[in-house]
Amino acid sequence: MEKYILKFNQIEINDVNKVGGKNASLGEMYNNLIPQGIRIPNGFAITTTAYKDFIIYNNLSAKLDELMKILDKTEFTNLSEIGLKARKLLLDAKFPLDLQTAISSAYNSLSEGNELAVAVRSSATAEDLANASFAGQHDSFLNIKGTMPLIYAVKCCFASLYTDRAIKYRQDKGFDHDKVFLSVGIQQMVRSDLACSGIGFTLEPESGFRDLIHIAGTWGLGETIVQGTVTPDEFLVFKTSIKNNKRAILQKNLGTKTKMLIYNENSAGINSTVLKVTPRKWCNQFVLDDYEIEKLARWALVIENHYKKPMDFEWAKDGLNGELYIIQARPETVHSQIKTLSINSYKLEKKGSVIITGEAIGTAITSGCARILFSPEEALKLHKGDILITNFTSPDWDPILKKVAGIITNKGGRTSHASIVARELGTPAIVGTENATELIKDGDLITISCAEGKTGYVYKDKLKYIQTTTAFDKIKLPEKPKVQLIVSEPEKAFELSFYPNYGVGLLRIEFIITHNVKTHPMALIHPEKVTDPTQSLAINKLTENYNTKEDYLIEKLSQGVATIAAAFYPKEVIVRMSDFKSNEYSGLLGGTFFEPQEENPMLGFRGASRYYHEKYREGFKLECQAMKVVRDEMGLTNVKLMIPFCRTPEEGKRIIALMAEYGLKQHENGLEIYVMSEIPSNVLLAEEFAQIFDGFSIGSNDLTQLTLGIDRDSELIADLFDEQNKASKTLIRQMIQTANKMNKKIGLCGQAPSDSAEFTFFLVKAGITSISFNADSVISGINNINQSLHKSCQEKDCII
Repeated sequence: MEKYILKFNQIEINDVNKVGGKNASLGEMYNNLIPQGIRIPNGFAITTTAYKDFIIYNNLSAKLDELMKILDKTEFTNLSEIGLKARKLLLDAKFPLDLQTAISSAYNSLSEGNELAVAVRSSATAEDLANASFAGQHDSFLNIKGTMPLIYAVKCCFASLYTDRAIKYRQDKGFDHDKVFLSVGIQQMVRSDLACSGIGFTLEPESGFRDLIHIAGTWGLGETIVQGTVTPDEFLVFKTSIKNNKRAILQKNLGTKTKMLIYNENSAGINSTVLKVTPRKWCNQFVLDDYEIEKLARWALVIENHYKKPMDFEWAKDGLNGELYIIQARPETVHSQIKTLSINSYKLEKKGSVIITGEAIGTAITSGCARILFSPEEALKLHKGDILITNFTSPDWDPILKKVAGIITNKGGRTSHASIVARELGTPAIVGTENATELIKDGDLITISCAEGKTGYVYKDKLKYIQTTTAFDKIKLPEKPKVQLIVSEPEKAFELSFYPNYGVGLLRIEFIITHNVKTHPMALIHPEKVTDPTQSLAINKLTENYNTKEDYLIEKLSQGVATIAAAFYPKEVIVRMSDFKSNEYSGLLGGTFFEPQEENPMLGFRGASRYYHEKYREGFKLECQAMKVVRDEMGLTNVKLMIPFCRTPEEGKRIIALMAEYGLKQHENGLEIYVMSEIPSNVLLAEEFAQIFDGFSIGSNDLTQLTLGIDRDSELIADLFDEQNKASKTLIRQMIQTANKMNKKIGLCGQAPSDSAEFTFFLVKAGITSISFNADSVISGINNINQSLHKSCQEKDCII
């Protein structure tokens, strides 16, 4: 029996030749990770020897070789025909009696005399390797009961070695068809049809950021995620916080989860699952609670530490006993193979008319002819360079996906089949659009942009864009002034963390409030004052899964800030508290019920003055509570806070005291509080402000406007606005000199240092501590700083 059967407790990672990559990994985990507290369902493997003897017994080797010889290896025009013939050879073949007996005996032993439901999964010898995953190339079957259905499912797995997609994948990866053999794993089913299941990565799958665990989940059996038939819940967990036993969930994104795969109790054979509509109340609930998310994350760390490489894994929750299980793990095969020495960035020269949006996969932009297909059998309609528009993709699509310039699907999330293949191919994709096949017309010229954050945009026509390749290993990052980034979008944080930087010099939380919270803070505290039924209904919908509406803001704001702080950890991230003007706050849900009508909001109810005013004091308290969660509960003490538009030292003292009242005591747990230097009074009274705050950041736009008496929102006098005006530069120089005199950090955030080498030289010569740039200008900014340092050194006759 051992010739054909190996139990999981008899298998280790080096047994790939005997049981394939998937089963070797299962055996390795079963023997080494169960003692560390990870639950893994028991099972056994049907060995590659069984497959080889099956081939020999039926004299199939020569026939299969002949078919592979006549395969069109250039255009693959006869791939479907060859694959069909090869699979028929295997499905028509007979099992040797001793193999049938061995499978039956092993199954009876596992099920202890009962007809136990098992998962039957293919495991090839070239599968789940570090440089070739073969994920989804071979077939698997769920909820198989009884000896004869099991034996037939095993034969179907053998035949799946010759699916069209598997043949094409082996050809692309350079594997000889007759050198790859198949094992089959038989594993006790977890009753996730009564609960939930999903997949995960021990890195961020878009950027390759290593200090993150990405978990996706849906109701029922997890095949719907891989197939892309549902948009799952997604959870991001910060490894450092998990290791430090801190609150570690950075993001929780609710998926639609409209379909769920469950057992078909009335069927027999291998068609033993059925897809049904998810109950509406379940669609609006997360599949896992916070404790379960962090438990899976801890298990993911154990798995990664054991294998010593980034991994992806599958998990399931049993609806009968409520326990979580790991059912598979394999090496991650995209980012783990890339050494990030350069980055390609894309930017549209001009945005066009948006047709539809979805989740962006990758960061590229591409244009092409839209080709709507509903089945891989329509592949002949597709031309090289077309953009595929479809409902969702499965592994059956793989042979034709290499031809496309981009992929757009109605369904699926970041861990769907379409997303996984798009990353592996480096093809931009937009998934989960819901109705792209209806809104996009076949044959139309379109542009898809994945370069604008988490959301992907489909535009009409072919738009012009700029592609820039930057080799980071050739960039000399100056030590002083320190180069920092201006970051507002959590979705871009992990990608931007790879840019040369010393952290984030300005994180504006207005973007997070606008895009994540979407609601005026005071409308969440006093919803009864929002008398417009439409807005009130929208607020209730956003907050329906939270105990209180205040909890909603605290979670959304803290998670947005924490995502950016985690991406750059342990480098400093300076978070500026809210600086909306009253007209901007009015644009949020419920905002008009709490904001005054001002003639000049730029100079009115904004910045520090709002924080202690009765009209916003409670809102500021929620901001502080969110920041306390980030620093104290999540352990992201690299976050420093900054107060904007603080008019007087007395106002500064009042804000510091108020923050302490709200749980943010200056210098406690290392908390530093900075102030924006953007009003002439900040410069003229800099020594007094330095007694209150830990550092300064020059806001050159506001400082210039108030120095020159220019409303920078006015088009009539826009040509007079100049940060390099002598008066503005005089105040900037004075601010830098005073800060250095008081031994306080002094930075500047703005566009001018990247646009002007002369202005950068002025800042460097004045002694600026740091300069913060937008990501698209950081390289030119670094070049300007290095040139300025060289010039300054030449003037002093020094050596650099």
